[in-house]
Amino acid sequence: MRLALALEARGRRGVVINADSAQVYADLTVLSARPSLAEMRGIDHRLFGAWDGAMACSAADWAEVARREIADVHASGGVPILVGGTGLYLRTLLDGIAPVPPIDPAVRAQVRALPVAEAHAALSREDPDRAALLHPSDTTRVARALEVVRSTGRPLAAWQAERHGGIGGAIDLHPVILLPPRQWLYDRCDRRFAAMLMGGAIEEVQALVNRGLDPDLPVMRAIGVPEVSAFLRGEASLVAVQERGSKATRHYVKRQVTWLRHQCPEEWPRIESEDFDPEALFVSLLRQ
Repeated sequence: MRLALALEARGRRGVVINADSAQVYADLTVLSARPSLAEMRGIDHRLFGAWDGAMACSAADWAEVARREIADVHASGGVPILVGGTGLYLRTLLDGIAPVPPIDPAVRAQVRALPVAEAHAALSREDPDRAALLHPSDTTRVARALEVVRSTGRPLAAWQAERHGGIGGAIDLHPVILLPPRQWLYDRCDRRFAAMLMGGAIEEVQALVNRGLDPDLPVMRAIGVPEVSAFLRGEASLVAVQERGSKATRHYVKRQVTWLRHQCPEEWPRIESEDFDPEALFVSLLRQ
């Protein structure tokens, strides 16, 4: 927002484009901390709440729409400002997508039925390089890597080497990675989740439950939804929900920080403070 307002003060138009995999869903206003109209302060915001929860928004889905939004903003003379911590979304947009063929449904079902420890052990045999990169408890990524090598006969890395459709080389990037102090972040996680519970998260999850959606959909697995669902079923107290939700949020933040530190280009500026000055960070952009 500060960058958009700084651009506006110079007579230029900044447009905020969401790159957060929870904030894309219309069903997750509270639990995704989607900005309110007041917080948007008159700045154009796009791809917030753009997907119905019944439709899974993959990285490829998001990147396709984001490319169009970015092109539209550029065509109108504006500056697109991508905001969000979903690394896979950003990587797919900038670097392109690997042309992995559709996975054999039987293979997928077999892999997804495996306990994560068994899946990781199998991956260590069938794609040891990928297994070495993944945490043994990373259910989603371990399963994805295993189903790819079993269904296609090629490791995921081989497909990723053939990426296409990325726009990173065609646009002028002004990246900044925000890495404020870890304890400051964790304290914010705890306060935020507590505020969510008191600010409509329970009603939001109840509305999702009432829709009878597939429990494997991303919107049903978003942080806070399983925890609050347990409360609604009478399986957990509100205190337990707050503890579990806060813990899940902190773990997610830890994974985000690790990804940002190690997966982004070294030349991208890292800001390790809870505050920053956009006038100093984006000098070249603001002077254009």
